[in-house]
Amino acid sequence: MTTTATGYHELPRLIGLMTGDEKHAAAATSTVDVLWVLYDRVLDISPRKIGDPRRDRFLLSKGHGPMAYYAVLAAKGFIREADLLGWAGVESKLGMHPDRVRVPGVEISSGSLGHGLGLAIGEVYGLRAQRIGARVVVLVGDAELDEGSNHEAIALAGREGMAALTAVVVDNRSASHGWPGGIGRRFEVEGWTARTVDGRDHEALYEAFTAPHPGRPLAVIAEVEAKN
Repeated sequence: MTTTATGYHELPRLIGLMTGDEKHAAAATSTVDVLWVLYDRVLDISPRKIGDPRRDRFLLSKGHGPMAYYAVLAAKGFIREADLLGWAGVESKLGMHPDRVRVPGVEISSGSLGHGLGLAIGEVYGLRAQRIGARVVVLVGDAELDEGSNHEAIALAGREGMAALTAVVVDNRSASHGWPGGIGRRFEVEGWTARTVDGRDHEALYEAFTAPHPGRPLAVIAEVEAKN
């Protein structure tokens, strides 16, 4: 594990190191700005705090496009840049879906859509029981919200007033059904605070993540056009 930090401008180069036929490029490029703002300015997490029970938690539910995630982990020193070169190979620890056992800093193994938000709620319950005030952030895709498990999780978190929970929905217009009134409305009717912002605008994302939302879970809808 390296401790050398790299800046945002290096992320395209790091993503480019991961070559192959199955890159899920749109999924990667649509999440890169959200991931960077979270890891660079919002989350209290670092390679030194991986085992700290008071660390913030980030859960990538949208696990089928992890290249931007791996690039950010490399930029922040959780993994080595050299690890990116063999991604998804037989001997690589970097799979096409992230593995929490093999990749430092990864909280959940993901890629089977519809599980991340429920797991995040479990994390909040666990932290509550330990009286730990850490933040739990889960990133989901807009199409992933079609999964029924997410509907149940949204309803439960709102009723439980989980202010420690943030759901980031990366909206790249890939959902089959959508939601009347927009994705933010889906969360608001269940008691969440919802904020819709440009998913490429770092200042808007930072403000959305950090502005107060007392007594309510937070949904940040990051609207993007995927770059191919």
